[in-house]
Amino acid sequence: MPVTPALVRRRCVISGGVARTGELAASGIDRTSLSRALAEGEIIRLREGVYAVPDLPVPVQTAVRHGGALGCLSRVHAAGLWVLEAPEAVHVSMPRTGRRRRHEGCGCVTHWSRASTTEPRAPLGEALLQLHGCRGTEEFFVALESAMRKRFIGRPGVATLRARLPAKHRWLVDFARWDADSGLESLLRLRLRGLGLDLRSQVQIPGVGRVDFVLGDRLILEADGKANHVDAPDSASSASKRHKDLVRDAAAAALGFETLRFDYALIVHEWPMVEAAILARTSSGRHLSRRVAR
Repeated sequence: MPVTPALVRRRCVISGGVARTGELAASGIDRTSLSRALAEGEIIRLREGVYAVPDLPVPVQTAVRHGGALGCLSRVHAAGLWVLEAPEAVHVSMPRTGRRRRHEGCGCVTHWSRASTTEPRAPLGEALLQLHGCRGTEEFFVALESAMRKRFIGRPGVATLRARLPAKHRWLVDFARWDADSGLESLLRLRLRGLGLDLRSQVQIPGVGRVDFVLGDRLILEADGKANHVDAPDSASSASKRHKDLVRDAAAAALGFETLRFDYALIVHEWPMVEAAILARTSSGRHLSRRVAR
C-alpha cells in the first residue's frame, strides 16, 4: 500500500494525535512521505522529530512543544471535569528525565512527574495529584468528585491516588463521594465540613420539589448557576425563573423552611459573606426544627 499523506495522518491519530519520527519510521513511513504529508497539511511539526494532526487542541500542542504532556489543571479542564477557574496558562507534565523547551509565547507551568508517558496528555490520576500540589485542596476535591461521578477514574485509581497524597490530606479521598451532583455541591460540602456542618444534596421536599441542599431539617440552600460559564438569559426568561424561585421559596416557607439562595460567584469568590449568612442561621439552631433542637 502506498504511503499517502492521509495514511501518515491516521498513524498520528492512532498515537493520540502525536507521533515521533521513530514511531512513524517503524510503521513504514519514510522521510519523503513525511515531508509530503507536511506540505499538504495533513500533519504539523510541533518540534524537531515530533508531529501531530492539525486539529490537536492548542493546549496539547503547547504542552508537547514544551517537551511534555498536558497536565495538572489544563488536563483536568480539558477532560471536562469541574474546576473552579479555567487555566490561564498551559500546565505541562514533565518526566524527571525530560528537558523543558522554550518556545514562542511560552508561559507554561511545569510540573515534574515521576510518571513517564509518550502520550500527549498525562494520566488523569497524575494530573489530579499535580492539581493538589499546585492549586490546593478545594480545586483537587472538586475535580476528584467530578472524575468519580463521570467514572473517569475507578476504585483502583482512587486508591492509588490516595496512597500518593501526603498522609495529612488523604481524608479528602475518604470524604469524596461517587454521586456528587456538581462542583458547587463538592465545594459546599467541603467548606461546611470545616464548620462542623453536614449537608444533604438534591433533597425532594413534597410541595416544593427538589432543592439543591438542606442543612439540618429546616434550612434550604439553593446554588444558582451550575457551571463556570453560563450564557446570560434574556430579561423575560430571567424574570420567569425569578418568579418560579420566589414561588418555591414561598412554598418552602409555608412548610417551615428557610431558604438561602446564592449564585456561583458568591460561593466561589465571596465565601466569607456566604459563610456568615449560613452561620447566622445555624449558630442559633434555626436550621433545626424545635423537635430536633430540644
